[in-house]
Amino acid sequence: MIFEPIEATDRLGRTLILRNAETKDATMLLEYLRKTSAETPFLLREPDEVKLTLEQEIKFIQRQEEAERDLFLIATYNGKIVGNCSLMSKGSYRKLKHRCNVAIALYQEYWGNGIGEILMKTVLEVARKAGYEQAELDVVSTNASAISLYKKLGFETYGRFPGFIKSSDGSYTDGNWMMKKLK
Repeated sequence: MIFEPIEATDRLGRTLILRNAETKDATMLLEYLRKTSAETPFLLREPDEVKLTLEQEIKFIQRQEEAERDLFLIATYNGKIVGNCSLMSKGSYRKLKHRCNVAIALYQEYWGNGIGEILMKTVLEVARKAGYEQAELDVVSTNASAISLYKKLGFETYGRFPGFIKSSDGSYTDGNWMMKKLK
């Protein structure tokens, strides 16, 4: 899906540009994936698991641009990617067309400044306009900041996944399944 760029201001007064990821961003996005994966235990992959090639990342971005109802939205500040939020259909079957997944990540240095809320609100509005009736997400149950944001935006917890992730130290952390009605 193509998203016309917009400006937004975070809590520190910084002007952000929200726009589609573009193929020219592929190298920067791969580095972003590696770094954000290393900064937090809340993402699903470890940094060494980011094995996408530049060509694979470019193809992924192109597929997102061509998709009718999917969006790969990034937030940039002074030309640097600081966060992303994605909107993905649950499937092409008619019985699933009312549902979508949303996911978000930010560089840790940009946490707590309202950027995540801006990204999520934008993607949820796009989802509503695209005809989705409910947005869903999975979140690590110990990620209190994210859960607080999702609740603020109207998500509710409808399920818990015991042992949702297993960390490299062998410990397990549960996850929450959250959903927001868009209509």
